[in-house]
Amino acid sequence: MRLADEGRALDVVSDAVDEVNKLKGQVAAQWNEESKFDTEKDKQSFRKYEEACDRVKNFYREQHEKQTVAFNLRVRAEFKRTVHARMGIWEAMEKLNTLVDDSDPDTSLSQIEHLLQTAEAIRRDGKPEWMQVAGLVHDLGKLLYFFGSEGQWDVVGDTFVVGCKFSEKIIYPDTFANNPDSKDPVYSTTYGVYSPHCGLENVMLSWGHDEYLYHVLKKQSSLPMDALYMIRYHSFYPWHREGAYSYLTNAEDQRALAAVRAFNPYDLYSKSDEPVNVEKVKPYYQRLIAEYFPDVIEW
Repeated sequence: MRLADEGRALDVVSDAVDEVNKLKGQVAAQWNEESKFDTEKDKQSFRKYEEACDRVKNFYREQHEKQTVAFNLRVRAEFKRTVHARMGIWEAMEKLNTLVDDSDPDTSLSQIEHLLQTAEAIRRDGKPEWMQVAGLVHDLGKLLYFFGSEGQWDVVGDTFVVGCKFSEKIIYPDTFANNPDSKDPVYSTTYGVYSPHCGLENVMLSWGHDEYLYHVLKKQSSLPMDALYMIRYHSFYPWHREGAYSYLTNAEDQRALAAVRAFNPYDLYSKSDEPVNVEKVKPYYQRLIAEYFPDVIEW
């Protein structure tokens, strides 16, 4: 009799485990389902850099001339030894609200509006809370602008690999002509300082808000790795949109590519949505912030 009872108890536990695994599978499959919020968006009207204003074109000319290996080595060394501020996530969002991104041809909205538009689009599509949080914070690295940056060129804009030949898939590729690395005997070669398929974790991407925030949050949040991929690579358009740098990527980068491609529509196409009522959604996102971040973050 006792053996029968134990057997039934084991069956109950086994069924419960199976149910949990099913739920986990549903959640894991959900984040990379195709976005739905943007089905009626005119996607051809975004990222039209050939029609961009002079502000955008001048920004990229400066960025492409100044993002060198020497600069990237120096600024990373400064990042490791400097704490610019201590504040929570929502306070950081409010501080960022005065910045308008000079590299963006698609919107002149404040940063907090863009962050909330992105998060709300992800939320409407029923994606996991951690992905909503990734949308909420993905551009907070633009705080660099207030932390002694040399302009916007080392904060915003599309990112690319430094230390090897500049890809033709980068927007306005001709503007790298005045970057000294384009004439360097090592940095101007296909692999440069890297080895084939070394993996993106082992290359230097041009320094800016993506790289900065990735390094801040990977040690100061409980976000899953897929969320960190979305943050680090969301501006890396030459790779995730144009297919560049395949000779440097490895198997792990395929997971990262799936993550950033799942995230990208929410970052890009939510920019035309109506502004979000900040005070209405604030309690919801403050709850999520408390779940994934400490009260104070070192920036």
